[in-house]
Formats: sequence, C-alpha cells, structure tokens
Amino acid sequence: MIIGLDVGGTHTDVVLLDNQGLQKEVKVPTDPSDLFSSVSAGLTAITEDIDPTAIDRIVLSTTLTTNAIVQHKVPLVGMIVSSGPGIDPEFYRTNSHYFVVAGSIDHRGREIEPIDAGEIQRIAADMKKEGIQYVGVVGKFSVRNPCHELEMSRILNNSFEKVFMGHRISGNLNFARRIATTFLNASVYPLHKEFYHAVQKSLQAIGLKIPLRLLKADGGNMNFATSIEYPAQTIQSGPAASVMGATAFAFGSEDEDALVMDIGGTTTDIAMLINRAPVLDPLGIELDRYKTLIRSLETLSIGLGGDSVVRVNDGNLYIGPERLGSAMAYGGPAPTPTDALFILEDIPDGSREKAAEGLEPLAAALGFSVKSLAAEILDQTCKKILAAAQQLVCRINSKPVYTIHEFQEGYVVRPKSIYVLGGPAPYFAGYLESISDYRIRVVPRWKVANAIGAALARTTCQVNFFADTERQVAEAPEENFSQRINPQFDIEAAIHQALDLLKTKAIERGANADHLEMEVLETLQFNMVRGFSTTGKNIRVKVQVKPGLIHGYDQLVANLINNA
Repeated sequence: MIIGLDVGGTHTDVVLLDNQGLQKEVKVPTDPSDLFSSVSAGLTAITEDIDPTAIDRIVLSTTLTTNAIVQHKVPLVGMIVSSGPGIDPEFYRTNSHYFVVAGSIDHRGREIEPIDAGEIQRIAADMKKEGIQYVGVVGKFSVRNPCHELEMSRILNNSFEKVFMGHRISGNLNFARRIATTFLNASVYPLHKEFYHAVQKSLQAIGLKIPLRLLKADGGNMNFATSIEYPAQTIQSGPAASVMGATAFAFGSEDEDALVMDIGGTTTDIAMLINRAPVLDPLGIELDRYKTLIRSLETLSIGLGGDSVVRVNDGNLYIGPERLGSAMAYGGPAPTPTDALFILEDIPDGSREKAAEGLEPLAAALGFSVKSLAAEILDQTCKKILAAAQQLVCRINSKPVYTIHEFQEGYVVRPKSIYVLGGPAPYFAGYLESISDYRIRVVPRWKVANAIGAALARTTCQVNFFADTERQVAEAPEENFSQRINPQFDIEAAIHQALDLLKTKAIERGANADHLEMEVLETLQFNMVRGFSTTGKNIRVKVQVKPGLIHGYDQLVANLINNA
C-alpha cells in the first residue's frame, strides 16, 4: 500500500492506495505556521485502523521550503565565491554575508590562481562572530575541477555546522545560477532538517518504519535522507504533485496539448502537458529574486483560489490575492468565489444562506442583486485564471520547448483542453468552458488528485559527465566522481560511464532497480586544437531517469477512473 500526502496552502490531502485503487482519503486543515502538525495529523488520520506493515511507500509533497524563501524566513548564511577574471561576482550577490575571494579555475579545469587560505580563515572568523552556522562555497568552473571548493570546505568545516559546495549542488555550467542554488540550499537546510527529524518521529510514533520520500520540482521523488543534502530540490513540489496527478488520469490526451489547473483555496497552479508528458523548465526555477539550477516542471502559480477574499473598494470589485480563511458558506470570515458558487450552484456541504449574507453588503455597494454579483465574481475569477494560462502558453512558446521526455524542436504549444483538479474544480469547470474555447475535463478524484500524483511519482535524478582526453581526466563533480582516462576515450565510453553513475545514484535515492527508465538527454563533443593539430576531445554527456509514474499501478489508475 502507498500513502501520498500533499501539503497545500489550505488543506493537507492524504490518500491511501493499493493495486485496486483508492482505499481511503483524508483532508486536514493546513497550518502555515506549523506544517509539521499538518503532516502529522494527516498521517495519523490516514493510518487509523491500518496495519503499518502493510504500507511500503510514503511520498510527501510540501510547501515548507518555498514558503520560507518567499516569506524571507530563513537564517543568516554565508557565501564565499571565487571566479578570477571575467564578470565581477558582485553582480550575483545573494545576501549581505557574501564574500568574493582570490582563486580561479579556467574552463578546462586548470588552476590559474590558488585559494588564499588566510583570506578564507579571516572571513570564517568574521562570520562566526555574526552567529552564522551555514555556508555555501562556489567557484566559477568548479564543475570542471572542484579543488578550490573542496579546499574552502576543508578550511571551514570545523567552524560551521554545514558547508554546501556548488559543484555538489549542480553540475551545470551557469555560475550565477549555481551561486543562487547553493545559497538557497544553505538557507533552507536548518528548517528542512528540523522538519525531517519531526516527521521521522511522527512516523515512528504510528509504527511506520519505511523510508519517506519527498516529491521534487521536476515531478520525481527522492528519499527523505537524500533530501537533507539537497533541500532546495523540494521547492515547488506542490505544483509538481498537481501535474503528476493530472498526468496519471490524462488518458485520451495523446497527440494533443493540454493545460492543467489545480484550483485550490489559496492559489491556482497551472502547467502544460504535451502528449501526456509535462513540459519541463530545463534551466531552473526562478523564485523570489533568485534564478536557480533546480530543474522543475514549467508551472505558473497565481494568488487566486476558491477562498480568495472578495471586496469592493471605490465602486470596484477585487478578488484576492489574500485568503483569510474558508468561505463564509463554511463559517469563514469573508466572502469568496466559493460563496459565489454556493449562490449559483447546488453545493450540498455548506450554507447557502451564510454565503448570501456575506455577498449582500457587496451587492448593495455595487447596485447588484446577490445572484448578479455572484455571476460577476465567477466571471472575473475565471477570466483571471484563463489569462494566467495564456501567459504560461506564451512563456513556453518564447523559448525552446522541452518535456520531461524530450526536446520538441520547433514545437509551438496550442492547448485545446484543460484538466482541472482541486476542491472546487467541478463547479468552476462549467464557467471556464462557457467563456473560453477550451474543452474542460475534471480530473477523476479531483479533490485529492494531487496527493495521488505524489504517491505515484517515480524516483528521478540526472548525471552530468565531462571528459577531457587531453588532460586525460573524466569527472562528474556532482557525484564526487573523478578518474583517469586514456586519450582514446570516446563519447560512447562517456555515455556508458554516465549511465552507470546514474543507475547507482537512482537506486541510492530509492528507485526501483528493475524498472529504471534511463535516457541520454544531451551529448556534445568538441575537438581541441593547438596550432594545426587536434590535441584531444572535450566530451559532455547528460543523462536522466525519466520522470513519470511508478511501475505496476496501471490497473490502480484504471480503477480510479472507472470508479470516479
């Protein structure tokens, strides 16, 4: 049996699945100030009267790291950056405790200027006086040769609780984004570590001794223990859960483009499918002011949902982005789009009278009837959601299009359908369809499809591999791998070695060794010429385990669709 758990802004959704389908589902309120309590309550409720030994997999999607960064609720961290000649690293400053130091490696991985150990020690002393416990170190070409980052880490390790090295965080060649990614890992580490230990205690308390997995931004998962070293990988895992939930149920959408909309209480998360494969942002997440190398699904989140506050100012109607609580139909403090739905739709589990009471003052201020105001609220809400969807379409079409499976050369996305999920999804569906040309499909089990998506997502990872036959060295710095090679080393040998590293990495992160879908994402080879002679080859290979759904649960999905 599998547990899937998705911590949303309004509710924490939990499902219990087996090979036959959905056995149990639970919703508990999310406490944004204490996400652990929300997770603990959800796990306790879903496992009530269930034999813990029957559960063999738990996957968790959480907004913890995203919220901490967006709300600037992270501790002080230090950043030490070396680059040598070129663009001044000050342009990439992440925070106040950011130090640019001597030392440089060239693009081939050769040392140009050594690290000044005394300089690092002086900076370390200054940071300790400020109470800093977490530090990131980044060198410009550390993915070609990590010796400077390793040296800085060695000097710092005895003085700080945790040191993050840029080459272990990402193997991609993008200095500015590697700095930002390393900074975010250091920033969210203590919060994520505390959350990790609290969840482990919660699992032990209810008798669950199996490893916990976390959903990543690219729609795959990794085991909780690995996430301690890469906590920023969990940024935007919430939208990823929604997309994977829609993917599981998107039968019949082969050979077409489709939008995915998770309409929650606080936000609406939007993504894109091409032939049932989610569109990928291969470069990395942009969060707050930070551009990262954290691979993610291409998503767009807007502060508009079923519980967004509706208000009137100076004769104008405004919806969101604030959420003060549930709809007035459910006893909440302020009118919302959900209250408008209660006026126009037959919704059984709340109070239409309370919804009307909440909208009456606004209707009077605008000179509308309550029913006319409800229609206007839903019209504006749906138009804003559709405008955001068009914004995402334009953003995807403005750059090369990648899905989680392949590069779509010259492809232009033209979605004709929208898959909607989330609590109010079936009620919004008709309104979205009435004011657009899209065919609207409500995802089966729409209330908990995001948690189902988290539960069924497979373990994913990638490996970046480099070889320089002139220097006779092959490296995958992100994997802490380096070996000597002979001058005849070629691209086929590089692919073979990269896939071996990927298999090992995937299994360590919790993948099923019997069902690894590995693929080559990128191969590049350049001849190095000195004078009029070729002196060697520079080889680059990138491989991945495909994001997707785990093996053996096709019948489960079919049963969920048939019993919806």
